[in-house]
Amino acid sequence: MTAPSRERARRALDIVLAATGLVALAPAAAALAALILLRIGPPVLFRQTRTGRGGVEFSILKFRTMRPPDRPGQPDGERETRIGRLLRSASLDELPQLVNILRGDMSIIGPRPTVPEQVRHYTARQWRRLDVRPGLTGWAQVCGRNSLSWPDRIELDLWYIEHRTWWLDLRIVARTAACLLRPRGVTGAGGVNPGFPAADPPVKEAADAP
Repeated sequence: MTAPSRERARRALDIVLAATGLVALAPAAAALAALILLRIGPPVLFRQTRTGRGGVEFSILKFRTMRPPDRPGQPDGERETRIGRLLRSASLDELPQLVNILRGDMSIIGPRPTVPEQVRHYTARQWRRLDVRPGLTGWAQVCGRNSLSWPDRIELDLWYIEHRTWWLDLRIVARTAACLLRPRGVTGAGGVNPGFPAADPPVKEAADAP
């Protein structure tokens, strides 16, 4: 199978899986949306600009997990909610990204999409992370997630892109299932996801970051 044929097959599989997931999980998603409205308030969805394949920016969708700030510069830790922590620990806040997959912004498997502020710091080698569609889950996600530094995560993503096969994708799916059963690395040290490069301050809405 040629490279273009493989990409078409991946895209077709993404559409089938995302559409099936949206239908199957619609009752659960509706219940979560109602719970967020009751416990946190509107809006239900958190939107943030991310960088996708080829550097094209798009709006990523997540279930909202934090209260609005009561004052400018309020720490994320003070805005956390119990329901938000539960959603993040089970990765249920990511469910709306099935819509991003249907739109073509994302794939089921690939490097997690990052914010444009981080991409501007990429080296020429790191820019290769944008050669494929970002994913709902990926190799770096199942190898440590936010417990890893950004340079380490990017290297894992580059390794995935260089060795991408259907078999590797199946391994990632299996390891993702294991991670959902025993969540690890949901947030970085101290509950804050690091920015990139390491000297930068943490990204705003850190608890809702990748």
